[in-house]
Amino acid sequence: MNHEEQKLYKQAYRLSLFTIFYNIIEGIVSMILGYSDETLSLFGFGADSIIEVISGAGIAVMILRIQQNPGSPKSVFEIKALKITGTAFYLLSAGLFAGVVINIINRHKPETTLWGVIISLASIAVMTWLMIAKKRVGKKLHSEPIMADANCTRVCLYMSLVLLVASLIYELTGFAYADAAGAAGLIYFSVTEGLEAFKKAKGKECNCDH
Repeated sequence: MNHEEQKLYKQAYRLSLFTIFYNIIEGIVSMILGYSDETLSLFGFGADSIIEVISGAGIAVMILRIQQNPGSPKSVFEIKALKITGTAFYLLSAGLFAGVVINIINRHKPETTLWGVIISLASIAVMTWLMIAKKRVGKKLHSEPIMADANCTRVCLYMSLVLLVASLIYELTGFAYADAAGAAGLIYFSVTEGLEAFKKAKGKECNCDH
């Protein structure tokens, strides 16, 4: 591993640590405020933040193992990271689907809270920066796991937008299922990205990825 690669992996590692700690804080705060305000959408948003923690942890472990085992093939560690990210996408999809079903059955209407707006706006800004930074490093390293993790961050960015927009739509139009419709779109995207992550992992296992 040359000096430039070492520098990029350090950047990727710092980004993964930031992802882990930021989402832990965001998740806990969102769940506490969502529970206290009886705002299901905000509570669910906080729970889904933990999924990003799983993906970020997978990348952090991958980078540490690559650095500690410079003589080993990177694909061995990348396969595990891709599978962890793929699993995170599936967990996210399951959580979103459960939320949609519960909302429809209970005819739950999204509630707009000041905290929900503040958290979603902060998350939009942070996730946009984080996604761009991960993609930049991932492209330079030609690392599919880091790019997959960037896509996981993109889903979290979309979720922040859904949380914000759905609440605003409900306030303006009274359309109670705006959040359910947005979540349905996220489920499709998450499943697609999860399948892609596992497909890339399988390609690396049989050395047929190009």
